[in-house]
Amino acid sequence: MPALLESPRRVLPTLNADGTRRLIRPRLFPGRYFRARRVLAWSLLALFWLLPFARVGGKPAVLLDIPGRAFHLFGATFRATDGVLLMLALLVIFVAIFAVTAWVGRAWCGWACPQTVYMEFVFRPIERWIEGGRVGQQRLDREGADWRRVLKYGVFAVLSLGLANVFLAYFVGTERLGLWMTSSPAAHPTGFAVLLVTSSLIYADFGFFREQMCTVACPYARLQSVLLDPRSVVVGYDARRGEPRGRGAGHGDCVDCGACVTTCPTGIDIREGLQLECIACAQCVDACDSVMLKFARPIGLIRYDAQHALSPSQGSLRTNRPRLVIYPLLLVGLLGALIFFARGADQPEVTLLRGIGAPFELRGDHVQNQIRIKIENRSGEDANYRLELLDLPEAILVAPENPLHVAAGERATTSVFVTVPLDALPLGSRPVQFAIHDEHGLLLRLPYRLLGPRKVGS
Repeated sequence: MPALLESPRRVLPTLNADGTRRLIRPRLFPGRYFRARRVLAWSLLALFWLLPFARVGGKPAVLLDIPGRAFHLFGATFRATDGVLLMLALLVIFVAIFAVTAWVGRAWCGWACPQTVYMEFVFRPIERWIEGGRVGQQRLDREGADWRRVLKYGVFAVLSLGLANVFLAYFVGTERLGLWMTSSPAAHPTGFAVLLVTSSLIYADFGFFREQMCTVACPYARLQSVLLDPRSVVVGYDARRGEPRGRGAGHGDCVDCGACVTTCPTGIDIREGLQLECIACAQCVDACDSVMLKFARPIGLIRYDAQHALSPSQGSLRTNRPRLVIYPLLLVGLLGALIFFARGADQPEVTLLRGIGAPFELRGDHVQNQIRIKIENRSGEDANYRLELLDLPEAILVAPENPLHVAAGERATTSVFVTVPLDALPLGSRPVQFAIHDEHGLLLRLPYRLLGPRKVGS
């Protein structure tokens, strides 16, 4: 059997040189950045668990009702027809990501990304507590699993099921979810299947895939090369101060203890420079600072700083950074456009269509047009919409229901008939306007063109 060709160095931080999986068991150094991240993480966790139960204006604060084709966000309702709003919202998110990355690198990944928040402040703390810390985990890795590892995965399964239920509440609402939880799965097989798939994915991610989500699957790291510039703030090692490594005379401040490597949740050595696997969590900063304090040396050997300030070979740089001006300007413009177009998000959507069949009907010296009206009530309350014909006082408007009652979030269709004298349509058509009113007054003016026979010679 031919010998395996081994790489002279590790290809990925989660793989050994021979291609086998390298399990990451980070050592915890509770420093200032860790404490700040923990406060933020628990705040985000509380927000995630409580937000589905919050109400704004009688509606869920966040409900992404995909089957109903409606997104309820903090009192506003966005329908499938709001393509412009959806496009603007996505552009706002993308530009915000670009701006934040250009300024502080991958701080989102290390501080607020759900993958990091749950991995570092929920699953890994439970794992350390059950398996006996980093030393206990490494012993179990060598000797094989025992009851503690079985217990850990059981706890992970229960936690994944709970997370999947909360996640599902964002799409079906807490009332429907509560009904599903108290009834047989046979009564809602699709929802039950989605719950099983979601909980299985969460369990596989945090139980097994773990940091590989950041180093292999997530595309954000691969965008760093175009989103960062030499003045972007990153976590880095000050090689000018730290090299050469060692503890004796003639060495730099780095004592080569390896604390920055053992604490890294993605398994990299930050001293090798900026790497796409770095999530800017600053665990290596806390680890290095604790070592520097023990050796009575200044902290900040590893720190948040601009790339050019950490690179010994970096020359002078331009002081101006156009992207830090362009991104905020784009963001303000997009936000302004989003607010402008969202102002009418609660207005009804009204569609005027010609009647089925002949475009008009002659009735003696009068002509009649049938018009189908579709009204979608986009507000959170039931409404009565009254239709009025403008610009043609001699016309007769006949409507079976006027006003038309439409329930909140629902759509109704009705037909109306407009009868006008033939003399009112000398050219075979005439533009008019319909006005839509509700209990509070005029809402919309909609153009329409009445049709009739065209006079010979006209």
